[in-house]
Amino acid sequence: MIQTTEALAALATKAREHDAIALDTEFVWERTYYPKLGIIQIAFSDEDCQLIDPNAINDLDPLSDLLADRKVVKILHDAPQDLAILHHATGTAAQNVFDTRLAAGFAGFPATLSLSNLIKELLDIELAKTETRTNWLQRPLNEKQIDYALDDVRYLRALRILLLSRIVGPKIKSWLQEELNLLNNPKNYLENGGTERYRKLRGANKLDSQSLAILKRLYLWREEKAQTKDRPRGHILKDATLVHLARKKTETLEGLEKKMGFSPKAIKRYGEEVTAIITETLKAPEESYPTPCEIIKLTTKEKAESVRLHKLIQLKSKLLDIDPTLIGNTQELKELIRLPATGHGQKQLRQTEGWRKSFLADFFRQKR
Repeated sequence: MIQTTEALAALATKAREHDAIALDTEFVWERTYYPKLGIIQIAFSDEDCQLIDPNAINDLDPLSDLLADRKVVKILHDAPQDLAILHHATGTAAQNVFDTRLAAGFAGFPATLSLSNLIKELLDIELAKTETRTNWLQRPLNEKQIDYALDDVRYLRALRILLLSRIVGPKIKSWLQEELNLLNNPKNYLENGGTERYRKLRGANKLDSQSLAILKRLYLWREEKAQTKDRPRGHILKDATLVHLARKKTETLEGLEKKMGFSPKAIKRYGEEVTAIITETLKAPEESYPTPCEIIKLTTKEKAESVRLHKLIQLKSKLLDIDPTLIGNTQELKELIRLPATGHGQKQLRQTEGWRKSFLADFFRQKR
């Protein structure tokens, strides 16, 4: 196991001798805001795999420099979470990432396929899944833990080669590369990269604009608290509590205890801050409130158009051998139906730019 900066630097030098390396992380995420990184796995081939102990190394700069090196492809499976963890550990956004889960979606497999299932499909190898709930912070790791961790990177280079060999057309390869390029920007995988996540809380879509403004303020306040204290969001206030507070617009500590069932400890810790946020938001000008979430109910005409759109996506995806879910989710496709004939609305949809726009060219032509 790599446990010194000098050994890490030597490993990074060795990595640059290869066109592509495999990476993965193992972590513990139970009572903290940020996952606690336990080990980093790196592989140069199915036989040459190493473990890095980031908690034993004072200076991770050699790893940071390697992540930033565009000349070396970094292969991961379901990359966003691992990239976020590596970014938090090193402060560096990995460049030139190849995500085998994403690539599978362009190679005739579901884009949600797990690593073990993809390895089974392409290599006919069964991975043992005996250490999924292990404590990766404890030392020493036993032999089963080490084997489990190394297996997660052992076959990634082979998977990349096999997946690319299945994507014959240059057009599909360019579409995959377009998606992979998004992983170079940490805003696309860091959870706190945007301020609109409050809209995704259950029940947020039923709030009026004033309540939504309260929810947004409370969400951002909780986010800051959770980060500062390094505690899970739910340990500060649960999602359902935020939505209920926003709906009831409770401005007093007594109201918190009566309506929300806050414990005396929670009221003592956060009560004054919460009620102050609600009061301030209620006094804010109405024009500063966010637009309520739209629950899209399609008209009869739009439903017919939706059927045509889904048929187009299914048929073309089958013809090109890609996963149709890559084109968009149900909500996005509903919004696409509502889009004006110009193809431009208040909200920028993924489907109106890049490879998805090309894929849906027939749909946009019919919409004019």
